[in-house]
Amino acid sequence: MSDAVALPIARAPSRSPSAILIGKLFRRKLVLAGAAILLIVTLLALFAPWITPYGPMAMKISDRMQSPRLAHWFGTDELGRDVFSRVVFGARYSLMIGAAVVLISVTGGVLLGLTAGFFRRLDGPIMRVVDAMMSFPDILLAIALVAVLGASMTNVILALAIVYTPRVARVVRASTLVVRELLFIEAARALGVSTWRILFIHILNNIASPILVQATFIFAYAVLAEAGLSFLGVGVPPELPTWGTMIASGQQFAHQAIWLVVFPGVAIVLSALSLQMVGDGFRDLLDPKLRKAI
Repeated sequence: MSDAVALPIARAPSRSPSAILIGKLFRRKLVLAGAAILLIVTLLALFAPWITPYGPMAMKISDRMQSPRLAHWFGTDELGRDVFSRVVFGARYSLMIGAAVVLISVTGGVLLGLTAGFFRRLDGPIMRVVDAMMSFPDILLAIALVAVLGASMTNVILALAIVYTPRVARVVRASTLVVRELLFIEAARALGVSTWRILFIHILNNIASPILVQATFIFAYAVLAEAGLSFLGVGVPPELPTWGTMIASGQQFAHQAIWLVVFPGVAIVLSALSLQMVGDGFRDLLDPKLRKAI
């Protein structure tokens, strides 16, 4: 009798834990809808020069205040500018401001939070400053900072970053206070690992989840805050076609051309809502207590 040859059993390739978590995340309809809206807005912003039929500042007085039609999908404003082109280009400015605010505020908040949470002597002074900043309403503090710095896109980004840095700092500090007492941190100290390596390799890697969730919320807050500042006239210069400046310039004509405020307003709502839905999904996914419900 010939010996039977054992054939290897083909096994399906195992999925990584991150792929499994992402798959669970996007099985939720609300998160999937939010991600789809955010992707569309981002693509419109990236390819704005090739998508829009007119320039955002191209004026044609003879076509002023035209209602939405085939030639102008979203109508025209009081200077004959195409509203659709301005809304699409406005996505560029609004998303760019939001991304810059997230980058600066997360960087500053992580540095402050890690320092306050790890070094006990610095915890009190840093957190007292953070608490003082958070005692002011966000929009009022942003208006005050822009009034001091001057109205420009750079100053709006800087002001909003200063406003939202304390939010990140508090989250990072709270997470650092927990992680620094764990056994692997004590083991790293006993092995002589440098303080900076412990902070930025061991601790930061283990608190990345709440930072990511906070970043998505700050992105949405920054988009709304920039629109509010521009609407109040203390944000970016009026010549830049952001959604806030479009609403500010179109409000006086809203009674006869409602599309001047409706379309940029819808863009603001959809962008902020999509970011909030994605942020809620990340929060539920990364929270061990809520993960079982997904």
